[in-house]
Amino acid sequence: MKKFIFILAITVLVVAPFIGQVPITLHKLLDNTTMDHKIFFDLRLPRMLLAFFVGGVLALGGLIFQTVFRNPMSTPFTLGVASGATLFTAMAIVLGFGATSSLFSFFGAMLTVIVLFSVASRFKTYDSSSLLLVGIALSFFYAAALMVMFYISDLQENYEIMRFTMGSLDIVGFENIYLLAATSLFLLSLIRYYRYELQLLLTSYEFAYLKGINVKKVNYILLFSVSLAVGVAVSLTGPIGFVGLIIPHILKTIYAKSADKLILPIFFYGGVFLVLCDLVARNFGTVTDIPIGVVTSFLGAPFFIYLLIKRKNN
Repeated sequence: MKKFIFILAITVLVVAPFIGQVPITLHKLLDNTTMDHKIFFDLRLPRMLLAFFVGGVLALGGLIFQTVFRNPMSTPFTLGVASGATLFTAMAIVLGFGATSSLFSFFGAMLTVIVLFSVASRFKTYDSSSLLLVGIALSFFYAAALMVMFYISDLQENYEIMRFTMGSLDIVGFENIYLLAATSLFLLSLIRYYRYELQLLLTSYEFAYLKGINVKKVNYILLFSVSLAVGVAVSLTGPIGFVGLIIPHILKTIYAKSADKLILPIFFYGGVFLVLCDLVARNFGTVTDIPIGVVTSFLGAPFFIYLLIKRKNN
């Protein structure tokens, strides 16, 4: 089954840029003066890479958050990073700076991270639940402020804000792909560097302490790095839910291994999952693409429930 899933994943990555409302032929693809060449290299290939790297970041983020907070329902958005990015994007749209909304989004995500860890630095002892509560409080604050943005915006601005909250993989060219790829590979390398500490944290905090691990330092480094990478991803695509929740669980169920041994598979299949969801969103036969966040929920939720039932029955 594992080999079949891997072959299927590679197939999805290979064929994804070729599938769309406009068919592409190979002989025209090699001619840089044809429309096929422009569609493939300016639209579909960048979009596929964007989906892959964002999916990988969100899946790894889910793994880290579920480990640090010892909560299987945690996601990379638990600390309010996505909520901060969404609020500042809405502010950019309402204030007439829609063209630079990605910068506003990234600033909102980073401001949230700074506030979170500034508050955390005041804790006398490390307490992950307190950090989680601060994130939840920020999310509620951002949600209230976002409602104000909806109230004062006009119909067009309302639509733009709502569209951002549902996620979008629309992109032209490779300009933003380089930053996202570098961020994704940095996060992947960092988590692999801390895979021994991650293995101990998966056992228990007490066991990690006994092994000489500075749990507070390691957790803060991991959470800060994930939040930074998620901030970059959300600023480009908007919040895309469900990927960070289900992919770690699905991979642990399929491979039956500890999560610290599944860092690369979780990143890879998180990316493939989002590429697959984008294929559905682009080829559903509607006038416009279905929001990617809607597709991830529709595809992910039933499969996740099926795996949970199967695991309990076994």
